[in-house]
Amino acid sequence: MTADLWRRGCDRLAAELPEQQFNTWIRPLPNADVTEHGDAATVVSVRVPNRFKLDWIRNQYAGRIEAVLSELAGHQVRLDLTLAQRELPQQAAALPARNGSSATPHLAIALGAASATHAEPATTLPRHRLNPSLTFDTLVPGRANQMARTAALHVAGAPGVMYNPLFIYGGVGLGKTHLVHAVGNALLADRPGARVLYLHAEQFISDVVKNYQRKTFDELKAKYHSLDLLLIDDVQFFAGKERTQEEFFNAFEALLAKRAHIIMTSDTYPKGLQDIDERLTSRFDAGLTVAIEPPELEMRVAILMRKAEAEATVMPEDVAFFIAKNVRANVRELEGALRKVLAYSRFSHKDINIALARDALKDLLSIQNRQVGVENIQKTVADFYKIKVADMYSKKRPASIARPRQIAMYLSKEMTQKSLPEIGELFGGRDHTTVLHAVRKIAAERQKNTELNQQLHVLEQTLKG
Repeated sequence: MTADLWRRGCDRLAAELPEQQFNTWIRPLPNADVTEHGDAATVVSVRVPNRFKLDWIRNQYAGRIEAVLSELAGHQVRLDLTLAQRELPQQAAALPARNGSSATPHLAIALGAASATHAEPATTLPRHRLNPSLTFDTLVPGRANQMARTAALHVAGAPGVMYNPLFIYGGVGLGKTHLVHAVGNALLADRPGARVLYLHAEQFISDVVKNYQRKTFDELKAKYHSLDLLLIDDVQFFAGKERTQEEFFNAFEALLAKRAHIIMTSDTYPKGLQDIDERLTSRFDAGLTVAIEPPELEMRVAILMRKAEAEATVMPEDVAFFIAKNVRANVRELEGALRKVLAYSRFSHKDINIALARDALKDLLSIQNRQVGVENIQKTVADFYKIKVADMYSKKRPASIARPRQIAMYLSKEMTQKSLPEIGELFGGRDHTTVLHAVRKIAAERQKNTELNQQLHVLEQTLKG
């Protein structure tokens, strides 16, 4: 029978998919419209509440859903996923969680409906401070941010359910802030009544100081403990601030207890944070910790093309490749280089080409030719030996990681003005004696090992441009 085809299909998917995946992406979907087209395929139409959920279900589950429905129907079934029109919030029956009995996802979930634990925000709650332009749609995906982006999408789809807390770390200008804003904006698009707050760690510190001076800690608790989603940047700024850490720990515990979600960013992984209480770092590490790495060449080109398009400017692909090859540190520097090229083109009334880009970026290229940074060395060596940049400052010690790490330390000593302690700090806070051992070991082996000497020569030439 086609009348209950969608219900039977969801029952089958409930049995086949991991429970977390089913409850996050399939179970909340509204009832489907099943349409017969004579001898043609049956069409099952499903309205999805927002764009990012639509894209995710289409990419990850559409093929499997169609196969299940076709098998149950005994003939070809086509799945039609469309973006639902937003409706006014209304009361809707909640679907039972899967606990051994068959799921019944034929009950419709009203768009925008808020659960009892997500009522309208109190009037005293400050604005969410989200940048509406920082969304999943405007975030250029790539290998460098793939895992972090996937985790963020899951959190946006089901806050408080999985990956809580989500801890995102990486160097400056790599897109950590963009990603946390994207989660907040996606949640508000799906549930406008949710209590969401984005802030930098320094703002939290300021709030603690202010309330400590006024002895109004109830106000601090009212502000932070009632949130549904807390997005906080650069938690490494909590270092050495005991009262701030105490209050953040209290807020952290209160939010997790009510199944609210917490997303944090940092310049290093939780265990690498200095002067932060161990009970906090252990909480940070209890959910999911993911790294964002410097973007690879193709991703840098895609970012340049996307940003130029947003400026209503046509960016020739060869120019994008030229800029991307010469600006490798992070997305922020990449955007800065693009702005220089666009401004130079407008002011000189010349078309954008490689010659113009070279003129516009001559100062940057000159500085880059004179200086090689440790981060650039880490990225280049990691790419060469096919490991993650995060492995350069992790505690992992297998030979496949330790060897490239030692090579990167050697090149950092040979090609930069950094001291051994400074290099050690940039490799996950290692002692200067560890760096010295690596430098001496690679230098000695280079004299005897022809293959290693050739690899080092290639790396040095690559780094020198």
